[in-house]
Amino acid sequence: MFKLIFNRIRVLYLLFVIVLFEGCNSNSTKNNFTSDFNTTSQRTWIGPEYWSNPLQDWNVENGELNCLVSDKNRNVHLLTKKIDSNSGTINTSVQIKVHQLIESKKNENWVGFSIGSKGEFNDFRDNAIFGKGLNAGVTTRGDLFIGTFEQKTSKPLIKNVLKRGVVLAFNYAPFKSNFKITLSLFDITGKKLLNKIEKELKPSETIHGDIVLVSHYNLKKSDKRRLQKSVSFSNWQVSGSKISTYNDYKFGPILFSQYTLSRKVLKLTAQMAPVILGKEKVYLEIKKENKWIVIDSSSIDKDARTATFNVFNWKAEKNIPYRVSYKIDKGIKYKEQCFWEGMIRKDPVNKEEFVVAGFTGNDHLGFPNSDITKQVAYHNPDLLFFSGDQIYEPSGGFGVQRSPYDKATLDYLRKWYMFGWAFRDLMKDRPTISITDDHDVYHGNIWGAGGIATPKEYGQGAKAQDAGGYKMPPKWVNMVQKTQTSHFPNPFDPTPVKQGINTYYTDMDYGGVSFAILEDRKFKSAPKGLLPKANIWNGWAQNKKFDMKTEGDVKGATLLGDRQLLFLNHWVSDWSEQTTMKMLLSQTIFANVATLPKEAMSGAIIPTLRIMHEGDYAENDRPVADLDSNGWPQTGRNKALKIIRKAFAVHLAGDQHLGSTIQYGIDDWGDGGFALCVPSISNHWPRRWYPLENGINRDPNKPKYTGEFEDGFGNKMTVYAVSNPTFTDKKPSRLHDRATGYGIVRLNKRTREIILECWPRSANPANGNKDQYKGWPITIKQEQNYGRKAASYLPELRINGVENPIVQVIDETINEILYTIRINGKTFKPKVFNKSHTYTLKIGLSTNNFKIVKRNLSPLKKETFLVININE
Repeated sequence: MFKLIFNRIRVLYLLFVIVLFEGCNSNSTKNNFTSDFNTTSQRTWIGPEYWSNPLQDWNVENGELNCLVSDKNRNVHLLTKKIDSNSGTINTSVQIKVHQLIESKKNENWVGFSIGSKGEFNDFRDNAIFGKGLNAGVTTRGDLFIGTFEQKTSKPLIKNVLKRGVVLAFNYAPFKSNFKITLSLFDITGKKLLNKIEKELKPSETIHGDIVLVSHYNLKKSDKRRLQKSVSFSNWQVSGSKISTYNDYKFGPILFSQYTLSRKVLKLTAQMAPVILGKEKVYLEIKKENKWIVIDSSSIDKDARTATFNVFNWKAEKNIPYRVSYKIDKGIKYKEQCFWEGMIRKDPVNKEEFVVAGFTGNDHLGFPNSDITKQVAYHNPDLLFFSGDQIYEPSGGFGVQRSPYDKATLDYLRKWYMFGWAFRDLMKDRPTISITDDHDVYHGNIWGAGGIATPKEYGQGAKAQDAGGYKMPPKWVNMVQKTQTSHFPNPFDPTPVKQGINTYYTDMDYGGVSFAILEDRKFKSAPKGLLPKANIWNGWAQNKKFDMKTEGDVKGATLLGDRQLLFLNHWVSDWSEQTTMKMLLSQTIFANVATLPKEAMSGAIIPTLRIMHEGDYAENDRPVADLDSNGWPQTGRNKALKIIRKAFAVHLAGDQHLGSTIQYGIDDWGDGGFALCVPSISNHWPRRWYPLENGINRDPNKPKYTGEFEDGFGNKMTVYAVSNPTFTDKKPSRLHDRATGYGIVRLNKRTREIILECWPRSANPANGNKDQYKGWPITIKQEQNYGRKAASYLPELRINGVENPIVQVIDETINEILYTIRINGKTFKPKVFNKSHTYTLKIGLSTNNFKIVKRNLSPLKKETFLVININE
């Protein structure tokens, strides 16, 4: 009895010291925190002050925060209160009800806190995903611990009260020349002390970072108890002189936004958190004469958690501030209104240089990619293009959950929310194009085969994806596409493919540039069934005797599909009065710019072995034939390129884990357009280009891997630059040694020059470090994107009455549009490709407004010209 009274006196004394210390700190009250988990019904999203790991394993209901599983390292970070590095105190407490008292031999199942949780990059978002701190809690056996499980402090009956409810309190304060931590366990009233332990820390062990609630159960995957609720938390309180407030770290309920603007139509999608679905709508407002005016409203999609707005007749002559608003359900009597603000930029149609930033491969290795977003903000692009793999299956830890449907949806959304968290400050103020690729739909590789389902008997592995189609349910695939593409201009042909999977391929006119947006993978044939002799595994021929150049291009193999070829034929010849240049956006390039040692041509090689030291060269490499690339099927590739070059369009893409600039060859080297494949944001699977033979017709001052080559499929390509991975002294090496970064394309509408740039993560152009990857920047002219050599020319055009008109050349003999271009100036010499054919010339302000048509023109035998007079 005496001992119990003595312990209570000690606790009261400790609390008195803490309160006295806090009273001396004027900031103590404003930095205090008390949780509010009130809601009218169950909600997955906890609130804007929190981040839960993983999303699908938590909810709030009946005023409690519940961990819905009994699994490893389930945790909730408090975003708005942080432990700073100054000296002072930390106090946090929480009510706990433990639902699963599952003991383990090592006494490692526990609930409680992680204190001072930090990530690698000194960023609150990194802390929230990957942070590690000092664990302190109570085990399911009733033992308190700080840091390790070595202490055995359980007292009789403590285990029994864990289910009824307890209060766990953590206190940290200066103690002599050190710091002391006290971890106390009280009954549910918080008045009766059940147990406590103490631990001293040295001055070098000072704590700063996040305060986190944790539920940790180390059970076997086969243990069904792993899927049962572990713990409920409530009345979480934080105070102390080391606590600071960061309200701008709140995340949600409107997490981020993406928009496009094309042909006077604004489409904006707000990505919402998994809030309670009901009558509450999301509103789009614009600022007009210093007042916010609602211009559209939207319900929240029950799967994608998106709210999409369509605004017609948008006035694009000036910047217009916008905000998205929504009221959070905070219980029966209260709803909290929240906002997300951005800017709809004026259409840069009169801007001389149009800048596009390109990205691919957003693994979590460098999350939240603040180095890249700062660099890109410096470039101030007019458009952001994410070419695919905005998420990877392991992103954010905790693996991948493919079923049941509702959990698989939340599993994806958490990864997608991470992407938005990293890039939202760029996306909110400029148009964004983000297109889905294989990892976005939980595939290592994907051959969509027109939307079919993969054979169920093959499960989820490489064998299933080699067979073609989608592994995940069509409803889930459509959910993914809606999160990434619902803000696009309407699809060219919205007819769903098989299983009811929707399409999104379309075009966008913005800033005087016309963009075609493709779906490379959706219609592509699976190679396994078409190439049985090759013995395909994961897109690679395991039969080393199979010659992909001579045997791989088989009848019936599809790349883009007839529907997208029809779209491209329309797009290349559709020029509005504002269209000056054209750009193709797709998942990947139409070539396979990669090599491997001869002995590893089946694709099996450790990724880090692909990284070389600066100045070294892989002397035994050969061009590979990776069927995941758009180098296959060759006929489908050539069909697409023959159409694309008719618009003199440059191609921007990604996916290859290796930055490159090439010029396509179809019948001959250089007769197609140029392409920039951007490097990965973070690269878990690096590739390289070190062909054994030197490039033909290469610049002698350039590396020997440049020049004219055939890829592993026999496709012609001229290589101008490649960002091969090299070992560096930059840290972390997993980012900087793997040739990561981003691409920039500058389209000069006055000069018709196109500048292709490839930037490493280590660059810092704002601070003067403007070193791009070796070989960049590369400057080309618009007309180089139809590099096919002329057989002859039609008479030179000398045009009066209008500057920079559209010229379209039609081969009458074969009834085919050869190309369409907005010329630069008033003179143009149309090239043609058959001397014996006759041709039609159409000239005007747009392809819907041709003013002059000249027919039955023959190629020149001697120099001459046509004078064309156009009255606007």
